[in-house]
Amino acid sequence: MFPLVILSERNKKDNMLKNFWKKLKKPFFVLAPMLDVTDTAFRQIIAKYGKPDVFWTEFVSVDGLCSEEGREKLKKSLLQFDESERPIVAQIFGSKPENFEKSAKMIAELGFDGIDINMGCPQRNILKQGAGSELIKTPGLAREIIRATKKGAGSLPVSVKTRIGYNKNEVETWISAILEEEPVVLTIHGRTKKEMSKAPADWDTIKRGREIRDEMKSKTLIIGNGDVSNVDEAQKRVEETGVDGIMIGRGIFGNPWLFSEIDWGNLPVREKLKVALEHTKLFEKIFGETKENKKIFGKRARNFALMKKHYKAYINGFEGAKELRVKLMGTNSVEEVEKIIAKEVKRLEK
Repeated sequence: MFPLVILSERNKKDNMLKNFWKKLKKPFFVLAPMLDVTDTAFRQIIAKYGKPDVFWTEFVSVDGLCSEEGREKLKKSLLQFDESERPIVAQIFGSKPENFEKSAKMIAELGFDGIDINMGCPQRNILKQGAGSELIKTPGLAREIIRATKKGAGSLPVSVKTRIGYNKNEVETWISAILEEEPVVLTIHGRTKKEMSKAPADWDTIKRGREIRDEMKSKTLIIGNGDVSNVDEAQKRVEETGVDGIMIGRGIFGNPWLFSEIDWGNLPVREKLKVALEHTKLFEKIFGETKENKKIFGKRARNFALMKKHYKAYINGFEGAKELRVKLMGTNSVEEVEKIIAKEVKRLEK
């Protein structure tokens, strides 16, 4: 029989090995989770053409994961991932600590590299559930949720993504409360809930969040988020604020090369069209009317219309782009998209 102390040390070593954050070179640049945008199809395309240091899933309801009806659907739609996407963090939201603990156990079993708690979403339907930014108003509950998630996560690192306040800047009290629970990473979006995305991101306050971390002698890594559209801007924000990493969101639209050294603006149009079609085919392969999807959903896993917001971004900045965009926005199948893009590529090659 092994002495308990040896097993304890072995477990500690396993936990350290599983904390991929400790291995990242600073500064690191990560992709923001965006609902109905950063699904596994898009993430796999990004992984191929310009991979960030870390991926996040779209956010997933812990209440849904804890219901028999929703569990398999969420695993198949929002919690799918490919090995090419590692390290990948599953983001969850809700307001019931017990469901965070149960969900964290499920996520660990699914093989994710980390778990992130969304405490920043300002959407009304999320706030009504007492989740997202609403947790800024209940720091005691927020802390309880972090503890419950850690308990369920086992060796997986737990992080938090939040804003600088609810109706006003509350960084001194709110960020301090989160740091008391020592999440491995804290992502600070530089706006309040009230500001939504209407005001410029407040990077001075994000810097103050990093200073609070240092004053508390916390080991939590700080990621800054808000209004960063490319890696050059991200590097400048790191220099200005001293954060450990930067999260980029909307800059990724139509530009899977964002995290690479490739200049998207100078890429041939046919290359962009080729990747748009590749993305469409992968989306259809994963979320289309397969046997497995029909068994779980009774239909396809995700509506084909979700691809159309990507066409708006891919098809831009060249002669004839508007007309091509209109055609693609009217499509309802990968076959239609392939036919239209093939015709456009042929026209461009003349």
